[in-house]
Amino acid sequence: MHIPKLYREEDREKILAFLRANNFPALVSHDGEKLTATHLPVEVVEHADGSLTMLAHMSRANPQWKTFGGQEVLLIFQGAHTYISPRWYNHVNVPTWNYINVHVYGRVRMLEGDALASLLSGLVAMHETGTGYSLEALPADFVEKETRGVAGFALDVTRLEAASKLSQNRDDESYASIISHLQERGDSASAEIAKEMKARRK
Repeated sequence: MHIPKLYREEDREKILAFLRANNFPALVSHDGEKLTATHLPVEVVEHADGSLTMLAHMSRANPQWKTFGGQEVLLIFQGAHTYISPRWYNHVNVPTWNYINVHVYGRVRMLEGDALASLLSGLVAMHETGTGYSLEALPADFVEKETRGVAGFALDVTRLEAASKLSQNRDDESYASIISHLQERGDSASAEIAKEMKARRK
């Protein structure tokens, strides 16, 4: 991903928080003839040595999982993004777009048996906190049948590239004006970008 130096995000904690808050990326791989992609939920696992693993799954009926092999694949995490009008600057300029996204590259290991069961159980537990729902409480034969239809995998991260384009190149007056106009819009994406901008420049 092309990231101008000014917009490159280097703060690891911010990046990890972003990945966990936007954990429905697109997984892109190559099947030997063309690119193929699937949007799927992932769990971000940080290891003691600082390495990262993404746990994910897709339907076994989806042929993409058969393409992984030894290739490096790409997860595209997209955050809030919004149009920025040049009318909000104190000088003549052109329109642009503010956004936050992260590209995560890695190699895939397929998961079977207990490892796959643990992945699925953990994902349900993450999203069913306090509800009483769990895979373990369901009939074992039903869970086994459903699990057979799942291709689970771990993506061991080889590199990541994070971009936060948030009008860092604007003077304080224009920066404040952009935030004000975004807040006036009322949509969630504009509000999220305004919040991020406020947090990064007091």
